[in-house]
Amino acid sequence: NHNKMAVFLNLCVFFLTASIALVQAAPRIVDLSHRQDGNSLTWPGNPSYNFTQLFRGFAELYGFWYENNHFAMPEHMGTHIDAPVHTTQGMWKTDQIPIEKLYGPGVIINVKEKVKSNPDYRVTVEDLMMWEKKFGEMPRHAIAIMNSGWSDKYPNKTQIFGSTQHDNASSFHFPSWHVDAVTWLINKRQINAVGVDTPSTDFGQASVSASFPCHTTLGRNNVVGIEYVANLDKVPENGSTIYVPVLKLFDGSGGPARVFATYDDEPNKTNAAAILANPTSLFRFAIYFSMILLCEIGL
Repeated sequence: NHNKMAVFLNLCVFFLTASIALVQAAPRIVDLSHRQDGNSLTWPGNPSYNFTQLFRGFAELYGFWYENNHFAMPEHMGTHIDAPVHTTQGMWKTDQIPIEKLYGPGVIINVKEKVKSNPDYRVTVEDLMMWEKKFGEMPRHAIAIMNSGWSDKYPNKTQIFGSTQHDNASSFHFPSWHVDAVTWLINKRQINAVGVDTPSTDFGQASVSASFPCHTTLGRNNVVGIEYVANLDKVPENGSTIYVPVLKLFDGSGGPARVFATYDDEPNKTNAAAILANPTSLFRFAIYFSMILLCEIGL
């Protein structure tokens, strides 16, 4: 029957096309956020995290299981952003940040080896030049994040703050950005946001002078800061897109964010999408050959 064969052929072509599209369009997604809970870290002087169960059980009124909770926390706790107004009056508040400023190409600056001998290390312009020497010129409007390996210490206060005096910020020792590097990113690459896997976009000892130059430079240029970013080893140093979906908090100076990254999978990864999308994959060839054979047999 000619019509039956035509329908079967169309189904085969559709199945083949859809399969190819699915396996080639499957990005890897990485959660770059710490969980918000009673162990979440914040700057000294801020209140602690509070989570209260309002109701948890079978609700006779509704006839099903029902849960409802209340939580309270500082804006600047755990994985969160600093809105520009955090350090500069008159600049964007959290709810005023344009959505296009909350995502961009991922630029991961790896300084893990350098912080081993210097916990007060600050990312330099030279570090940025080395990144560009390896990957080419940074894309405009990127999200640049320092990877110092510090997130592995979270939520241990002594290790994160580099001090046993958790309420004395002047005793803190942890890495971050140098103001010259932040200024370069703003002026030369029109950066959207600058992030760290540590407590602050200024290094620990910035509290001694209380000047916080990176915070104020970011603020007066309406650039978002991101703190306590996690899982940076799971993201390539170049080639990802990073999203910073912060709570749209009215009149806020910051807020908790579920930061995440996406990137095209690599052939050496072991998930199914990578195996199928690899042009040299024997597995992919076998699947496609089987589908074609199925079409031939059906006809």
